[in-house]
Order: sequence, then structure tokens, then C-alpha cells
Amino acid sequence: MFIDYITLMLINMVAGLFLLADYVYRGIVSDNQKHWIPGFGVTGAIALTTGLHMSFTWPIGGSFNIAFGETTILLGILFIGAAIALALGWDLLTLAIYAFFAGLVAIVIGLRIINLGLTKQPLISGIGFILTGLGGVFAAPTLYLKTNPTWRLIGAAVLVTAALIWAFIGYMSYWNHLESFQKWVPTPMR
Repeated sequence: MFIDYITLMLINMVAGLFLLADYVYRGIVSDNQKHWIPGFGVTGAIALTTGLHMSFTWPIGGSFNIAFGETTILLGILFIGAAIALALGWDLLTLAIYAFFAGLVAIVIGLRIINLGLTKQPLISGIGFILTGLGGVFAAPTLYLKTNPTWRLIGAAVLVTAALIWAFIGYMSYWNHLESFQKWVPTPMR
């Protein structure tokens, strides 16, 4: 059965990237790290759940299941890991190392989406993946340079830009899906 919930995945990522940008800009140096636990946990839970379902069932046609499903799993587990680490006062370095490799995946996928002309707007989607990936690639340097406000501002700006790209794509997809799926009926009901 065809199910398209990439819109949900996108808007969840938008919320998560805005939360992460806030954390990078002001939270990473805050005395109270616990403010970000609920938002990171919710973002992670939705991302991990939808990403696993997409990766295991392939509900969308073609390689979109790889591009969106697998990267959403990586994003989800990182957000859940961050929520747990902040709750328990653990160091974030190992998550930042994991984020480096997850970020590389997003960059590769972004470049390949542009190269293959995937999605309705491959350049914008590709840039969204690349910028999101840069957030992961530069997670460890951001931890190291957390006392540098300029570095934190640049990092937050990259994350907000990625979030705005995904917001544009996600909200436009909701707009279009409501029209294109208004008469869609699952196969068993036909």
C-alpha cells in the first residue's frame, strides 16, 4: 500500500533543526542543558519511527526510501542520543563523532540528488541535504569551539538555513498532497 509521509518527516526535521540551531547558539554554553531534552526526544522519536518504517517497508517509489528513510534514522537516533546524554549529563563528543559520519551520508545524498535530478526541485533538496549534513560534519568542532560566539552563530545560521529549505519543501508538499491525494483510496477499498 502506498503511504507518503515524507511531509511529516520533513516538518519534524524542521522543528529539530530549529531546536538544534538554538542549542548550538545559546544552549551549548548554558548552565541548564535540560531545556532541550523534550524537543530533542520528540524529534528523535518521530524521526526514528518513520525512518525505520520507511527503510523496512519501502512505501514510496524508488530511491526516495533510501534518501529520506535512512537519513531520518540517523537523524532520529542522534536526537534521541542527545536527549539521553543531556538528561544524564553525559559528554556529547561520541554523538558528535557519529554525527560526522551521518552528516557525510547527507552530503553524499544531497550531491547525488542534484546529480540525478531527483525530487521536483533537486537543487533545493540537494542543498537542504548538504546543509543538514554540514551540521553533522561540524558537530565535533562546534563542541570544541563552543566558547567562540562567531563559530556558534555560523553553525546556527547553517542549521536555520537548512530548516528553512526543508520548511519550504515540507509545507509546499502538504499543500500539494492535500490536492493530489484528495480522491486516493487504498487498494483494499477500491
